[in-house]
Amino acid sequence: MQKRHRTSGLNAVIGVLVATLVAACGGEEAPPRAGEAAPMKRNQALYVEMRDGVRIAIDVWLPEGLERRQRLPTVMRATRYWRAQARVDAPLEQVSNYAEAGRFNDAGYALVIVDARGSGASFGERRFELAEEEVRDYGEIVDWIIAQPWSNGRVGAYGVSYAGNTAEMLTVNNHPAVKAVAPLFNDFDNFGHLVFPGGVLDIGFLEGWSRSVAMMDQNDICGLADATDDECNDLLDIVTGVKPVDADTSGLLLIQAVAEHAANTVPFESALEYSFRDDPFGPFGETNVGHRRSPSGHLPQIEASGAAMFIRVGWQDAATVNGTLGRYNTIDNPQQVYIGAWDHGAGNDTDPFLPVDTPVSPDAAEQFAGLVEFFDAHLKEDGTGVTPTEINYYTMGAGEWTRTDVWPPDGFETRSWFFGSEGRLVEEWPSSPDASDSYTVDFTATTGSQNRWATNGGAGDVIYGDRAQEDAKLLTYTSAPMAADVEITGHPVVTLHVASTETDGAFIVYLEDVAPDGTVAYLTEGQLRAITRRVTDDPPLYRKYGPHRSELRADAHPLVPGQVAEIEFDLWATSALILEGHRIRVAIAGADDGTFLRYPRDGSVPVLTVHRDVSRPSRIDLPMRERQVSGRGLRP
Repeated sequence: MQKRHRTSGLNAVIGVLVATLVAACGGEEAPPRAGEAAPMKRNQALYVEMRDGVRIAIDVWLPEGLERRQRLPTVMRATRYWRAQARVDAPLEQVSNYAEAGRFNDAGYALVIVDARGSGASFGERRFELAEEEVRDYGEIVDWIIAQPWSNGRVGAYGVSYAGNTAEMLTVNNHPAVKAVAPLFNDFDNFGHLVFPGGVLDIGFLEGWSRSVAMMDQNDICGLADATDDECNDLLDIVTGVKPVDADTSGLLLIQAVAEHAANTVPFESALEYSFRDDPFGPFGETNVGHRRSPSGHLPQIEASGAAMFIRVGWQDAATVNGTLGRYNTIDNPQQVYIGAWDHGAGNDTDPFLPVDTPVSPDAAEQFAGLVEFFDAHLKEDGTGVTPTEINYYTMGAGEWTRTDVWPPDGFETRSWFFGSEGRLVEEWPSSPDASDSYTVDFTATTGSQNRWATNGGAGDVIYGDRAQEDAKLLTYTSAPMAADVEITGHPVVTLHVASTETDGAFIVYLEDVAPDGTVAYLTEGQLRAITRRVTDDPPLYRKYGPHRSELRADAHPLVPGQVAEIEFDLWATSALILEGHRIRVAIAGADDGTFLRYPRDGSVPVLTVHRDVSRPSRIDLPMRERQVSGRGLRP
């Protein structure tokens, strides 16, 4: 069977389960049974009891042959996607995390992997993701680590996605042993950059994710692998679900822990009743969850920790790049940032101007080496203790990396492009006293199943393909061919003077490259739910790059049908090269089928009137500069 590469922690588990099931059914030879255990156990699974009596399951991996007098730094990865699988009679070399542990152990580190409270084999319940008690647990796990005879008293944390969130949130405890963290592809502002970008609910991600984690929390291995009847029985002969602790030989403790998970909030069901950051969330009636569940709501504590940060993010990995840049310009922690053309987790290259099978660069080995180099500087006795504060970003279509210590980078000017007649995008201010375009929202419009929002849920590579056919469903404005190569790097901002027949709706704006042969390449997008459009003067929690909106219910601002409103919002940050002869396109939609919840929710179909006259000039502002690239970038 051809296996698709997955980068999400959750879907990596599912992928392994499916592959294992195929092997059990005769596709490949089943793994051998275990032999005698090694005299010195490298891997231990045990419970650590928290301040409130809740037991948290952890796995500890130590280098083979570690002598008692040796002291090691520790890296920690905390997850809510099972710290390890329970495999039946598998030798150590085939158990979960063996390869990961081997890499860190060989580099001179102990590895500790944690099941978050209310998940995996840990006890407790989850009121919402990254709740305060969960975050506090991680500080107590550090207490346990540094009390061990093999610990040198220094701890770092790392992880992709949710584990990246826990790595960053560990610093909220301001634990003196935590010197460095690596939040990789994490959701710095979960509400604004993944679940409700622009106030629009990302059902394509959240519904599937919510269903999967609910099955994980109930230890439903067959449900995760979509296996029934005989297939389920065959699967259970190989892997039974989450790994219990070593002392739980009867499995009773795991059963008790899973029973407690039944009280967990189901995120998707709760999100359907949730529109603003301060709405009550879930059956526990939690308030202000939009800030509490994300690192962005805890920046004073993160900054006070002084922990150094090593950060990777992709231009098209949900909207997480804006969180990375906002953090960089808000707190003073040392931050070494890499922004690449990567999917969620950097398993695939996502440059739209390269073939879809282009190998990711740097490869996995180089990525790990960079991570270890960072931790060595802060966790080893001979480390320098220094991490440069810098941003290294890749420009799509140019194949080049640029280093900067300021964001936005120097050398770019904002150029305004106005919506003109006959679908033109021009740099001249409109002269007509009354001009507009009408657009009836097409709810079949879609960006497909491998877009920037799907990759965060485990869809792997980001592939938009040729957007020409979908653009026929949208309202588009296209420039004349570029007279020279131009780079767009930064945060585009769109200003719409628009009237709608409805009080609510979604405004989605795409920025695209149109090649001379008509092929349309997706670059970035932005969206805004109409009722969240009110701009406020209140200071944001972190640096933003367009108009600031509180996204609080008190600031709800429905449209008045037929009345023109000025709607201004930023598109998600990007860096792309537009070649001479190519054109820039702005495409306006009111829906993305399969990705976002439909607005208005009553099923009505808005008709939009976009004004583009002398007093109401709809436009997009682009950070641009002319530049030359060796070999004209990556394209002919």
